[in-house]
Amino acid sequence: MGIATLIDRAVATVAPQKGLQRAAARQKMQILNSGYGNYGASTFKKSLKGWLFAGGSHREDIEDNVSVLRQRSRDLYMGVPVANGAVKTMRTNVVGRGLNLKPSIDRDVLGITAAQAQKLEKQIEREWQLWAESPDCDIQRIDNFYELQQLAFLNWLMSGDCLALLPIKPRKNQPYDLRVQLVEADRLSSPDYCDTYDNKIVGGVECAPDGEVVAYHISDQHPLSYEVTDIKWQRVEAYGSRTGRRNVLHIMTRERIGQRRGVPFLAPVIESLKQLGKYTDAELVAAVVSGMFSVFIEKEDASEDGAVGSMIPEEQQIDAEDESSLELGPGVIMDLNPGEKVHDTNPGRPNSNFSMFVEAICQQIGASLEIPYELLVKRFNASYTASKGALEEAWKMFRMYRAWLAADFCQPIYEEWLTEAVAKKRIAAPGFFTDPLIRKAYCRAEWNGPAKGILDPVKEVTAAEKRVQNGFSTRSSETREMTGGDYYSNADQLKQEEKKLSEVKKVAKGNEKQKQQPAGAEPAGTEPAGGGPEEPAGQQGKPAEPAGGDGK
Repeated sequence: MGIATLIDRAVATVAPQKGLQRAAARQKMQILNSGYGNYGASTFKKSLKGWLFAGGSHREDIEDNVSVLRQRSRDLYMGVPVANGAVKTMRTNVVGRGLNLKPSIDRDVLGITAAQAQKLEKQIEREWQLWAESPDCDIQRIDNFYELQQLAFLNWLMSGDCLALLPIKPRKNQPYDLRVQLVEADRLSSPDYCDTYDNKIVGGVECAPDGEVVAYHISDQHPLSYEVTDIKWQRVEAYGSRTGRRNVLHIMTRERIGQRRGVPFLAPVIESLKQLGKYTDAELVAAVVSGMFSVFIEKEDASEDGAVGSMIPEEQQIDAEDESSLELGPGVIMDLNPGEKVHDTNPGRPNSNFSMFVEAICQQIGASLEIPYELLVKRFNASYTASKGALEEAWKMFRMYRAWLAADFCQPIYEEWLTEAVAKKRIAAPGFFTDPLIRKAYCRAEWNGPAKGILDPVKEVTAAEKRVQNGFSTRSSETREMTGGDYYSNADQLKQEEKKLSEVKKVAKGNEKQKQQPAGAEPAGTEPAGGGPEEPAGQQGKPAEPAGGDGK
């Protein structure tokens, strides 16, 4: 019998009420200290006692903090090389020069042949390029559609979300009136910066009682601009009330149910990146100071004579106006007053542990962002297998974000454009406006971006050939994966090149034969000057007999 049990019995004998309370408390402790209560949810372990774990809903955890996260993420992007590199790595591999449209019409639903579907897809591509490759698609008339993809994705990475409005604005020499208007995340905010207590409007996003997003509140000026005077908000419905047309594209990813605003890509590693930036700056300054060689002259008596050598020129001083500032310079001789001494310090730079420490921190940052260390710092010094594994793991993530961007940004805009093209009868699509299934069949498309890097071309091509031969893949998909191109376009181009190459070879062969003939000889296949070959004696002027006959 334990001491605690004896004490409980003694207390229960003297004071039954107190004994009952002790028994109830002990029972509660047994419940709390079972299962996760002994581990991650423990409240009595010393290692977990100081953990401030209080949390809230998506509003308290995300929406109330997203403004600070957004501004800090942008600051890291502009000042910390690793953060800047991580964001640009995402931008380059997910979007690159832009996701290209490849119409993929469902011909089974439409009841058309493969040749008819291919012809229609070619026509759609030509019309799409007329709009997408022109800056007319941008409401600001600056970027084409592929550059808008880069800008939207980059803003999502830094700010957590981005808006795209789809206004109609006619322009000369442009048959399509659809425009894309990107809106920075800061302008999406609740009127007067006050979220409603009933959660109807949070972060500028207005929802119905059942949670459906019904409208967005957008300010007419950027709230962080110094030129802001009187900000006004405009309520934009998410979908048109009469047509059901999508008015706003909210580009964001959610990590909590009910979440209305996105979290910046760098949010989980903000502290690590900031501390790494400070450490890198400190090491850089220490290395610069260590590289300076300065000499100090100490005098026994006061003297007005100048120092031996030269002081730091005023134009090279950082704090020339601050008399209390002491500066070092490379190869400088400094004059000291009587009684002053200099104690040198050896910073021991470069730090031999700097590279290992930075590598360890970058590995943790890369693990959080799903960017392998090799790709984060652009250093592939491991084996082929290790580097290949890192690239494959990274491309799982790149493909996921590419599919998300295509579904939330590219495809909705394409469907709006195709609707206008069909309405203006530039593209014939029977049943487009009468049956949603037929409309979807016409709108089916693939979005292809930059190809995955190839470490060993011979191995990669051999593996691709085997996949195609065994039916595991197709030539079209392998072309997209390896080069980002289109197989049918390549086949058409190769056909033209082979035709041109055969013509060149034919001409070259004829020239070679002409060079091999003896000097003075007539070229093969030509007749002597002045007529055909000479006739035998006695035959001049007689008509030739038919071949194989006797002339009768």
